[in-house]
Amino acid sequence: MATHETVTPDRMTPGPTRAGDLLPPARSAFGRLREIAGLWLPALPLILVIALLLLAPALSLVIGSFRDASGFSIDPWIRVITRRGDQAAILTSLALGATVATLCTLVGAPVAWVISRMLPGRRAAWLALFTVAGNFGGIGLGFAYYAILGTVGMLTLAIQGVGIDWVPPRPSSFGGLVIGYLYTNVPLFVLLTIPSMGALRDDWWEAAQVASATRAQFWRRVGLPVLAPFIAAGWLLIFTWSIGIYGLAYALAGGGAAMTTPLITLRIGDILATDFTETWRANVLSVILMAIAILSLLAYRVTLRRAVRWFR
Repeated sequence: MATHETVTPDRMTPGPTRAGDLLPPARSAFGRLREIAGLWLPALPLILVIALLLLAPALSLVIGSFRDASGFSIDPWIRVITRRGDQAAILTSLALGATVATLCTLVGAPVAWVISRMLPGRRAAWLALFTVAGNFGGIGLGFAYYAILGTVGMLTLAIQGVGIDWVPPRPSSFGGLVIGYLYTNVPLFVLLTIPSMGALRDDWWEAAQVASATRAQFWRRVGLPVLAPFIAAGWLLIFTWSIGIYGLAYALAGGGAAMTTPLITLRIGDILATDFTETWRANVLSVILMAIAILSLLAYRVTLRRAVRWFR
């Protein structure tokens, strides 16, 4: 006799499911727009500040650099690039930035390494001192230079008082500007590179000692390859900062007819203060300064990417 199997509901095979049943309900365009607005709304004030204070002035300078009394043309750029005074200002600014950044690297990198290996209490004291020095600049630092290294400065009179016929460099000379820039940029370089000194671990040196490596071999094969990208990034930041300084450069080198060492920032200030008919020259020089800064910061990002590969 044949038996009949009873099919219970839990053994029933479900019917075919439509593809739409597995997808979440579609959101309307208004819903998506509302979600995007909710995500970006907290950043809206910052975006407005960037647009009004950075992007709009930069765009205005770029447009103004191609416009003179005759209208839009590339003639302003040709006249600035071929003008001997403007050429000297660009080349001197680049040379000053490179010199200051190199000297800051040679002095600041060993100092940053020594401070990073200090006990916390001593390290905090030195960091506080360098923070104060790194934030001291402008007209105040220019006055301090005259008070210490001027013709009748304290250090000048002290050296001459012991019988040494020493004449300090003129504040407006290239050497005087380098000395003034170093006072504030060396502490800044130290503060920028101290965190990166922690990338060199103590157990790496212990492992090198186990392998019978000398200290010179450790630094040549391990220490410098690890720290070099961070030090190079610090060099780029100091270089970018140095070519954009105005207050200290004006206090030391002056402006107008008294300007003996031409710099991009001083030329821009002089044009805006005295020559209202050729403001396009200031626009061109400003765009050149922005281009140098952008290229330096792009190189900085590339350098940091190379540096962080040790932590991946």
